Amino acid sequence: MSATQHAPTREDFAALLEESYGENEAFEGSVIKGKVVAIEKDVAVVDIGLKTEGRVPLKEFTGHGRDPAPEVGDTVEVYLERVENALGEAVISRDKARREESWVKLEKAFEANEKVEGVIFNQVKGGFTVDLDGAVAFLPRSQVDIRPIRDVTPLMGVAQPFQILKMDRRRGNIVVSRRTVLEESRAEQRHEIVANLEEGQVIEGVVKNITDYGAFVDLGGIDGLLHVTDIAWRRVNHPTEVLNIGQSVKVKIIKINHETHRISLGMKQLQEDPWHGIEARYPLQARLHGRVTNITDYGAFVELEPGIEGLVHVSEMSWTKKNVHPGKIVSTSQEVDVQVLEVDPVKRRISLGLKQTLQNPWEAFAEKHPIGSTVEGEVKNKTEFGLFLGLEGDVDGMVHLSDLDWNRPGEQAIEDFKKGEMVQAKVLDIDVEKERISLGVKQLASDPFSARSTEEGGDLRKGGVVTCEIVDVKDGGLDVKIAGTDLTAFIKRSELARDRADQRPERFAVGEKVDARVTLFDRKARKVSVSIKALEVAEEKEAIAQYGSADSGASLGDILGAALKARENEPKKK
Repeated sequence: MSATQHAPTREDFAALLEESYGENEAFEGSVIKGKVVAIEKDVAVVDIGLKTEGRVPLKEFTGHGRDPAPEVGDTVEVYLERVENALGEAVISRDKARREESWVKLEKAFEANEKVEGVIFNQVKGGFTVDLDGAVAFLPRSQVDIRPIRDVTPLMGVAQPFQILKMDRRRGNIVVSRRTVLEESRAEQRHEIVANLEEGQVIEGVVKNITDYGAFVDLGGIDGLLHVTDIAWRRVNHPTEVLNIGQSVKVKIIKINHETHRISLGMKQLQEDPWHGIEARYPLQARLHGRVTNITDYGAFVELEPGIEGLVHVSEMSWTKKNVHPGKIVSTSQEVDVQVLEVDPVKRRISLGLKQTLQNPWEAFAEKHPIGSTVEGEVKNKTEFGLFLGLEGDVDGMVHLSDLDWNRPGEQAIEDFKKGEMVQAKVLDIDVEKERISLGVKQLASDPFSARSTEEGGDLRKGGVVTCEIVDVKDGGLDVKIAGTDLTAFIKRSELARDRADQRPERFAVGEKVDARVTLFDRKARKVSVSIKALEVAEEKEAIAQYGSADSGASLGDILGAALKARENEPKKK
């Protein structure tokens, strides 16, 4: 080795390597072009212009039905991972080359909000994997279709459009949606279909779905709602009474909302409105036969003909049952007779009466039990006004307090009556319009103050003398009944005798009869008072006037003795 020559240093060796491989190493991690020089079984041998060749499995070219297998001489793009491996071969990949190409295209599509084409090729937890021409994306299950679908098999392996929802190149994540594409496509289709529809148009459709409130009808790519109230003029409780899924129906477009693409449909609008000429068909007071279709708290609806219903208000259901639920008077599907009370064609309402087809029970009662007749009824209630008696025909009559007893206040007399007891009474008045029947209990007996009754009671006038039967002996006096009448009176202790020493109630006994003088008789005020003392004083005056006075020489005892003797000798009154 000459003096000018020197042993190669470490730096020189690095320079030689750089010169030999630097150019090739610069291609690592990038996509380069190569030529297929041989096909060995399922592997393609690719010359990438380096000192070595690379091998790529054929499935990387044909995976998911993308491209045909390459042939010898074809130029292909591959991804160079390493220039040389342990076997001295270049490490290349067609999949990674396609993925790199795909990411560039997908990022541009994502930024431009454009759709991309892909193929669903596998199912994973929570969704599916999609091949976007080399890049693998995740398709969540919720983004597969507009409505949940059970079987995704028909969609797999089929090229179709997707919308990229999210991309993260650093992590290699892509999330796509098929549902968004369908919704957009459907919206365009709906807009086009709606633009060709008009309100009032009659169109054929197919019942697609049925709910409690109506049915959805497919009009050829867009659904319209046929509400349950627009299926028929008559009452339809549930759409399944008339419609079935898959059934072809002719409908009329009632309303179109061009903003929301909602379409309201009707079937009954294709039929004649039964409310036309309703007043002529159902005149007031007409009696009709119908069927109960619905019962509410306020009454019952009765179908008179298909599409025509009238309401029997609870107040028009029964003459006597005022505060009961309509369901206790009639039942659904029951056939009933009703009377037309009112017809309003504008509001499409008919008011019906059920009780009007039955005889008014107050009229029936008045025919069978005229005023003055005697009836019997059960005590239904006791109030501050009087007694209520349940009478024949399920009607009530009232006995006012003042009509319970001739002699006692009503507040006292009502205590004699018990709920559930049968009581006889006289009919005093019947008001059919006000549905009132007035009864009297005391009227079953004669009025003790009537002219006839007092005539039978002897000299029943002020100053007259009457015979009384002692009914009760009290400390303050005697309760007596005036013979020949139903009149009672109370003789106070001070009126039992002229002499104070004889004014003792215990001198008398119940059942004993005594004579007394009438000191008060007021027929209008219904008051009578009698006094034994007044009778004794009057008899004394009469005796003195007839037999002389004490001044003429006769004593008072002589006069009274003579008067009593004369009285004993008088013939007895029969």
